Amino acid sequence: MYDYFQGNIASLSPTQITIDCHGVGYLLQISLYTFAAIKEKKQVQLFAHQAIREDAHILFGFVDEDERFMFRELLNVSGVGAGTARIILSSLNPSELRNVIAAGDISTLQRVKGIGAKTAQRIVVDLQDRMKKGATSPTTLPGGLHNTAREEALSALLTLGFARANADKAIQQAIKNSNPDSNVEDLLKVALSYL
Repeated sequence: MYDYFQGNIASLSPTQITIDCHGVGYLLQISLYTFAAIKEKKQVQLFAHQAIREDAHILFGFVDEDERFMFRELLNVSGVGAGTARIILSSLNPSELRNVIAAGDISTLQRVKGIGAKTAQRIVVDLQDRMKKGATSPTTLPGGLHNTAREEALSALLTLGFARANADKAIQQAIKNSNPDSNVEDLLKVALSYL
């Protein structure tokens, strides 16, 4: 999986960017939030998410890890695909979206193009508790534990067959109670003790 792309902007539109990474051009789909943040730049580093479908492999780019975190949270909601998540993040920045979900503001979500009442309710029901409890993006995790260790630990627990919600909760607990210098193995050992 790709974590980020860094290079010169070869082409840019409000919905996509081509980044030249040492002679290879990567086409990434972006939100208007990301576009607004990078439109004056010549070089960028965008965090990535790869969506694999039967007919295509699509790369999405994000100006910061918080936007990617909220994108991935939206993907966990039944009925919300990558295109819908990008539209939501084009209408609401990550901080606004987090506040809207935490407040249960279904009407604001419904103002986003393509989001009906059922989808808005599902987003709030599925994510409100996490947003209220202060679910944080990897860049703001306590203790300075790097997001890569967190993501690798989560991936390992999911591969072992644990439910995403339980695995995520266990990792959050492990991060709170671990040494900031913990590696993935140490984090997994502590997380497993909570499962």
